[in-house]
Formats: sequence, C-alpha cells, structure tokens
Amino acid sequence: MLDTVSDSSANAGTVSGPGVSPTNKPRRPRPGLSWLRVSGSVGPLGIATTVLWLSIIVLLPLAALTFHSFENGWSGFWDAVTAPAALDALRVTVLVSVVVAVVNVFMGTLIAWVLVRDDFPGKGIVNALIDLPFALPTIVASIVLLALYGPQSPVNIHLNATQPGLVVALAFVTLPFVVRSVQPVLIEVDLEVEQAAASLGADNWTTFRRIVLPTLAPAIISGGGLAFARAIGEYGSVVLIGGNIPRETQVASQYIQQQIEIDRPINAAAVSVALLAISFASLLVLRLLSDRAARKEQESR
Repeated sequence: MLDTVSDSSANAGTVSGPGVSPTNKPRRPRPGLSWLRVSGSVGPLGIATTVLWLSIIVLLPLAALTFHSFENGWSGFWDAVTAPAALDALRVTVLVSVVVAVVNVFMGTLIAWVLVRDDFPGKGIVNALIDLPFALPTIVASIVLLALYGPQSPVNIHLNATQPGLVVALAFVTLPFVVRSVQPVLIEVDLEVEQAAASLGADNWTTFRRIVLPTLAPAIISGGGLAFARAIGEYGSVVLIGGNIPRETQVASQYIQQQIEIDRPINAAAVSVALLAISFASLLVLRLLSDRAARKEQESR
C-alpha cells in the first residue's frame, strides 16, 4: 500500500494532455514561425482577402504607374519632374493646397462646433449640405463656381483664372473632410470638464485652448491632412474656373492631362508619382503628429 501511495505521489506532478510536456511546461511556439501566428476576429482568411483586395485595387496600379514613370531611367524621370513647367505646376498645386487646408481647418472646426453645440432652424439641412461635395460631381462644382464668379458674375466678383478661384473651388470639395473628422470627437467631449473650468474662473477662450483643443487636435490634424491630400490631386472642380494658365493657375492634374494630350505619357506618369510622394509624405507626417497629440491627451488625463 505504501508503494502505491509513493507511486501516486511521484506521478502527481506529471500531467498528460495535448500541448503539455511531461515536465509540466507548456510547449513554446517555434521561433521561426512566430510571425505567422494571427490573432483577431477575422482570422487568416479575412486578412488574406483584405491584402489581396488592397493589392489589386491600390498596390498593383501604383506599382504599374511607378514602373511606367521610370521607363527612361532615373535621369528621364528626374528630367520630367524638374522641367520648368512641371515645377511651376507642382508649386501652384502645393501652395494652393496648403492655403485650402489651413482655411478648412479653421472654418471646418467652426462649422463642426456650430453643428454640435448650437441649435437653430434648418440645422438638419445644413448638416446634410456638408456631405454634398461627396455626392456632387466635381465638374458640376466648377460650372457653378464659374457661373457665380466668372466673367459674367451676378455678384460682381471675378475669380476666373485666378489662384483665389482655385482656393474657393478646392475649399468647396475638401470642407467635409475636416467637418466630419472633428464633429464626432466634439460630440464625445465631456461638458462637465468645461463647466468645471468655467466655475474656476476660466473664460471661453482659455477653456477652449486648454481643454477642448487638445482633445480635438488629432481629429483636426487628420482632417486637415485629408483635405490637403484631396486638394493635391483634384481636377474636376478647377478645370473651368482655374483657367489652366501655365505658371499661374495650372495645377499638377491639368499639367498631367496636357502631357497625355501631347503624347508624353512617361512625363505624365513621372509627375503623377511626384504627386503621390507628396501626398503620402504629408499624410505620414500628419499621422505621426496626430498620434503624438493623441498620446499627450491620454497622458494628461
């Protein structure tokens, strides 16, 4: 009987079962295959489908465009991008897009604030109008702006073939990006914190600058970055009111079309790749700034 008890005690630390070694230590995954492990709700099939779809829709066209732009080698690509007309088109595009992004950051945040914090007749209609540029063909916006601010302007404001006209057209199509980025974040802002600041003697500007703005900063930065990236590649809304004047109002998208029309597709592809690089770099920088602002906001809580 003592022998039986001793045998049972000796075997008490031994556990059998799948995934457990005789020494009662779980098996470790092989180091070489650890990167293949997938966790989440969709599983490997969902991830594979996502990667495949993004490759077909995004990566393959961008790869083909980049390959086509380098058909004449690096020197041919550089000559196409640094041609005086191409540089002027890129300069006008970036300059106008920066102005549009800054304007929409201020006006989009203000509009989002009004839609969230104020009640007035027709608020639902105004809220629906914000999304109109998403649904409206951009060429229609160019026709409307030309009729309103063109040579026969009924309000006697002539912006045809001017850079301010480009700013107005691009501001129209990019405004929703800022408003729709800021609006949901502003809805979630805790009003009790603002009321506590006001009870401690803080004025409206101090409350907004010290409490509300840090919370909205990531959304404002993201919305401004999306507005800039959209303005960089916009074509339809500026095609009529811009006038397409080289070195003055010709944006990069119009220059690309011009190169295709004169049978220079490689030059058009090279400038397109330059636009992609500018948009990607700006979005990457703004994404990093947005994440940094979000981390600071979390640390301050």
